[in-house]
Amino acid sequence: MPEILTQQTCIPCSGSMPPATPAEVAQLHQQLPEWAIIHAGAVPQLQRQYQFANFKQALAFTNSVGAIAESHNHHPALLTEWGKVTVTWWTHAINGLHRNDFIMAAKTDEVAQE
Repeated sequence: MPEILTQQTCIPCSGSMPPATPAEVAQLHQQLPEWAIIHAGAVPQLQRQYQFANFKQALAFTNSVGAIAESHNHHPALLTEWGKVTVTWWTHAINGLHRNDFIMAAKTDEVAQE
């Protein structure tokens, strides 16, 4: 049985750590089916868009995601617009995906359910 991603903690990631293997990405992605794996150039990233009734709710969500990102010292790209927020996770130090990105995506989903 896979570990529950929301119960895991990000580990400090340096540029010397390898990115997740394709098999690891596939296994972790199964736990986050609403997240898309996109590519910005050659860099794979996790991305999801959340819908809200207005800008105030979108901004509150952005701030909540920012707070969990800061507490884990792992930061996403956040695009806040009227009624929606696009969240993109990847590990800058390795220009790719790491287990940390999947952990943080799961924690982002948790924030959205609050």
